[in-house]
This record gives sequence, structure tokens and C-alpha cells, in this order.
Amino acid sequence: MSKIAVFGSAFNPPSLGHKSVIESLSHFDRVLLLPSIAHAWGKRMLEYSVRCELVDAFIEDLVVTNVERSTIEEDLHQPGSSVTTFAVLEALQARYPESELTFVMGPDNFFNFSKFYKAEEILERWRVLSCPEQVKIRSTDIRNALIDKKDISHLTTSKVCRKLAEKEYY
Repeated sequence: MSKIAVFGSAFNPPSLGHKSVIESLSHFDRVLLLPSIAHAWGKRMLEYSVRCELVDAFIEDLVVTNVERSTIEEDLHQPGSSVTTFAVLEALQARYPESELTFVMGPDNFFNFSKFYKAEEILERWRVLSCPEQVKIRSTDIRNALIDKKDISHLTTSKVCRKLAEKEYY
């Protein structure tokens, strides 16, 4: 039975904090990165397509074979509503019936987990892993540095850094 880590995040933008979480998931056969298409609690983010482009560049920089971006949220999204973690896990389990899924979240979401749609059923059906960043760099740090016209090369990967500089998203 293959083991799949499902790491959902805004990735607004991907940071070295995200990278440190991914590095701690190396024992999984597959790590799926899921940029949230519409945040459940109304968080403002760059356009989904832009964040997907940044995640793809981020994955290229990681140089690992077990990490990929999942499009499951695109498949499930209905305009005007968010995609729940429960719906994502249910759809992924249908897509990978012979796999054991582990939902990975940061400590900030762990403290809010009881607010997740069908939180108890998630715990009954799948594994949940709270995985703190080993490198304390947040996407907010990158956004603030860009707004202040500061260097971000120590906050994210090189290709993400280049794309953010070229496009001036913030």
C-alpha cells in the first residue's frame, strides 16, 4: 500500500517554510501539494493560476521525485464556494483507492482543526499530521519583503524568487 501525504496550503507564495515541511515528508511515496483554490475562511490570495505557476516553479527547485502539484481542487471547485478538506480527501481516496492518505497541515491550522467541515470523520477515515516548519519562514514574510522592496532570496527558492521579481505580484 502506497503512502500519500496531502499537503494543502495557500502557497501565497511558496516559502522555505513550506520546503522544510516537504523535506520532513520524504518517507512518503508521494507528496501532493494542493494550492487552495478558494480559502474556506476568506483569506485573500493571488489568483489560483498564479499560485499554481509558483508551486510548479517551487517543485522544480526542490529536485525531488515524489512531490507533485495536485489539481483535485480544480476538479471539485464550484464558483462561489470553497473546497473542503473532507471533499478533497474523499476524492483523492477514490482516485487512489489502494493508498493510505495522510492530511498534512501546519500548526496554525491544527489549532483550528475542529472548525474543519466533518473534522471528526476526517480523523476516523484518514491520518492527520501536524507538521511545523523546520525553517520559520512564512509567506507573509515574503509578501512584506516584496512590498518593502527588499531581497527575498533567503525566503523562497530561486525560480519562485525570479518569477515574483519579474511579475511584481505584490
